[in-house]
Amino acid sequence: MVQQVLVAPDKFKGSLTAAEVAARVSAGLGVPTVELPVADGGDGTVDAAVAGGFSRVTIEVTGPTGERIPASYAWQDAGATAVVELAEASGLRRLPGGHEPLTATSHGTGELIADAVRRGAKRVVLGLGGSACTDGGAGMAQALGARLLDADGNDLPRGGAALKGLARIDLSGFVDVSGVEFVVASDVDNPLLGPHGAAAVYGPQKGATPDDVRTLEAGLSRMAAVATATHGLMGAVEHDDTPRAMGVAGAPGAGAAGGVGFAALAFLHAELRPGIGYLLDLLGFGELVRDARLVITGEGSLDEQSLRGKAPVGVARAAAEAGVPVVAVCGRRTLTDDELRAAGIEAAYALTDLEPDPERCMAEAGPLLERLAARLAAVHLQGD
Repeated sequence: MVQQVLVAPDKFKGSLTAAEVAARVSAGLGVPTVELPVADGGDGTVDAAVAGGFSRVTIEVTGPTGERIPASYAWQDAGATAVVELAEASGLRRLPGGHEPLTATSHGTGELIADAVRRGAKRVVLGLGGSACTDGGAGMAQALGARLLDADGNDLPRGGAALKGLARIDLSGFVDVSGVEFVVASDVDNPLLGPHGAAAVYGPQKGATPDDVRTLEAGLSRMAAVATATHGLMGAVEHDDTPRAMGVAGAPGAGAAGGVGFAALAFLHAELRPGIGYLLDLLGFGELVRDARLVITGEGSLDEQSLRGKAPVGVARAAAEAGVPVVAVCGRRTLTDDELRAAGIEAAYALTDLEPDPERCMAEAGPLLERLAARLAAVHLQGD
């Protein structure tokens, strides 16, 4: 069997999707390739699953600010598996007019999950990343049938700020998910509360001021405490009006996507799995890499964040298990050769090697990437 080159990149954010990156690299190499666009659970996860053989299901859901928007999830009949990407329905890119940290909701993500369950899903993979909300997954839970009530029995409005008034969680109308396996694909390990929690760490990235962060922290604390007191969930405890993260609220990943990780653990009994590793398994990377002589991965920026479990490093680790060498392409790189080799990447080729102007790199990413792939082939695929 002729060994092929496996092209498994993530997106170049702002310029090319993962599928477009794979196609451009393949065109520039001039040798037989297998294209497998990948993602780590954030933006582009549904696209990667569709490129890997899943079908796309598009429905109308509630966006982060309450407007109705079309959003998609990926579906595979074999195994009745759905891949739901939070960024599709509740992501920052869905905000029409700037950040709304206090009122943004995860409701649309719950609607995507509910549709997949109605379709007969036996497994739902929830990719968390790029969220606009810090609502502890309250909106997601509401879309799945939970009622979040204030002291007068009224339903709370959307958003994390409203959670300060939470008195009771009514799960009597919650959708039946007893036969569904839920997996959260995320590399975020933050707890729900505290200085490393959802509000403190990620709130400012979503436009939250210091006062907003305090408001959101109080709301998340209240949600976790009420979940514990009224439903026996291991969420948080309060003593002398001081919330303390315990159990689910203190679990690594509970703070992912503004606390949606907490709701997935608490209400869906989800299992947390490393994003890129799990999604590579789901897309069949292990089978494809066995027939490869070289793997080409990449993303828009190879930097310090890449070393924290992002897609290229996850691909390199998986390829190393099969003994297949890995090289990377990117828009720009700040990692040294030693850092790359320590991550399992033999070499990296950046668009800025060809065009130093970042704006032109973004605008002409496709043609530049083909040229970059030809340069890569001359070094790593000699004799073909």
